[in-house]
Amino acid sequence: MRFLFVHGTGVRRERHDRLFALVRERLTARFPGAVVDSCYWGDRFGATLGAGGRSVPGLRPRPEAAPDPVDAETAEWALLLADPLCELRVLAEAGWEGGDAHDDGFAMPGVQPAGARVLALLASLPPAPPPTGDELGALLHGTGLAADFADALESTARSAEAARAGDRAAEEPQARELATALARSVTAAALAAAGADADCTGAERDRLVELLTTRLGGDARVPGARAAAVLGRLALRVTTQPLLNAWRGSLTVGATPALGDILRYQARGHELRDFLHARIAAGPGPTVLIGHSLGGIALVDLLALAAARGEAVPGARLLVTVGSQAPFLYELGALTALEPGAKLPYGFPRWLNVYDRQDVLAYLAGPVFPGDPRVTDHEVGSRQPFPACHSAYWKQDSLYERIEQAVTEAEIG
Repeated sequence: MRFLFVHGTGVRRERHDRLFALVRERLTARFPGAVVDSCYWGDRFGATLGAGGRSVPGLRPRPEAAPDPVDAETAEWALLLADPLCELRVLAEAGWEGGDAHDDGFAMPGVQPAGARVLALLASLPPAPPPTGDELGALLHGTGLAADFADALESTARSAEAARAGDRAAEEPQARELATALARSVTAAALAAAGADADCTGAERDRLVELLTTRLGGDARVPGARAAAVLGRLALRVTTQPLLNAWRGSLTVGATPALGDILRYQARGHELRDFLHARIAAGPGPTVLIGHSLGGIALVDLLALAAARGEAVPGARLLVTVGSQAPFLYELGALTALEPGAKLPYGFPRWLNVYDRQDVLAYLAGPVFPGDPRVTDHEVGSRQPFPACHSAYWKQDSLYERIEQAVTEAEIG
């Protein structure tokens, strides 16, 4: 009996050798008489940047310097989209220096703070501005935000943060800043709700804020000072966009083996499949094929294509996929060998599919091939989060116990 291990995406020689040494040790302990081979393909069929990464903007990271204003603005809006009330929360908690209506012992009885007027204007805004004859309405409809505007308006107006910030805005300058914060909150809430369905540029977004600020009695030319000062610095630290912009080049180069291998396989997978076929046929059977991640995809494609031609791969008796995306690609119609809904062809071997529910790159095979007795899913749990769980399979005894059971069931000796 022979085992052939096929590694996954992003693996290169040093990583492969460490990983295969572990797999070979565990398999040899359970199958003393078996031959345990590996099919290393990373150098030959893995992805590289053929032009040295010239297609990547910002390949070289920026030197340490003051933040780019565009990056800072993008970071602020990333924070607002994640939490549209965040600026209002700052004003509600911190207020303004020297200004709090409830703390003013000399306030005239019955006189509302200036912020109350802004909140009243917010409550009076029409939830569905007309698409024509009104710039705000036309802009909302033109950006795809009209459907979510009413909810965004209501969620902001009824928030405890808006009420508290309005209560603390005692003077007119504070009320004008509050108007800007409310306008940004409503705009952010609408954008967040629309998500990818929004067709809104930065200029259109800023114009929405201006129009709303003006209708709330604020000065659209002056951005909110206090909240923006606090959250602007925070946004640069906790949002990912400035980091991605600064390090896009190095991040792309670093991600190329993992992501690039998948993309290259989708475009030129026949090269790897031919290589695997030759390696399988080169040794004596029966053979248990163990494919990790992309290695599992390539093996499923190879075996299904060969079976469909009536040319079974010599000696291939059992397929074990570990942390594989093959079932998901099948559902998408992106698996080379099988159209969605097609059955595994006659001649396809037994298939044990091992997954960890914490591994976002692992999928179930049984439910997408219902009723096929050749397909079995087996869950293991490393108690590790992703991405550590995607490589943690190989140290788990339960994996090798299940492989041993599958070998017995397939009557491979």
